[in-house]
Amino acid sequence: MAAEAEVLDELHRLRARLPQLSGALAASVDGLVLAQDTRGVEPEGVAALTAAALSIAVRLADATGQGDFRELLVRGAHGYVASYAAGPSAVLTLLAEGQVNVGRLHLEGRRSSSRIGELVQAAIQLPDGTRRQPSPTTEAGLPVRPASPPAGGNAVRPPRPATGEAATE
Repeated sequence: MAAEAEVLDELHRLRARLPQLSGALAASVDGLVLAQDTRGVEPEGVAALTAAALSIAVRLADATGQGDFRELLVRGAHGYVASYAAGPSAVLTLLAEGQVNVGRLHLEGRRSSSRIGELVQAAIQLPDGTRRQPSPTTEAGLPVRPASPPAGGNAVRPPRPATGEAATE
């Protein structure tokens, strides 16, 4: 990706602004590493787990009527893992120490995810100046995923179209 160096630079700046970060990773929504500044963790594994958590978080937000996914925070015994939507095709995942100011983590994470989303979108621009058509997305810019049928095998409902068009069955 043409924006890889710029995304990596944004990750470095983010870690400089928030010293309690132990890692920062930008990944595609399907789990591929776009850029990473991590130590002590396997970036490909974190990217894949981020994609899995993202899928569940999107479904949970939708199923509970909370609207489109924006961010996910996991608190562990030794710190935090925070993931933020970064445009229609990327996600930012941050690893933070336990003493991090969570409000500051969110503030900086949201700013960087917005910038990374812009960089990734600019990188998918075609040489003739047009943009590649992204796959259908939610308002938050995350991919529309079909609902899994319940155990009985009947689908609950078709996914909502991202553009406001009526769903067809």
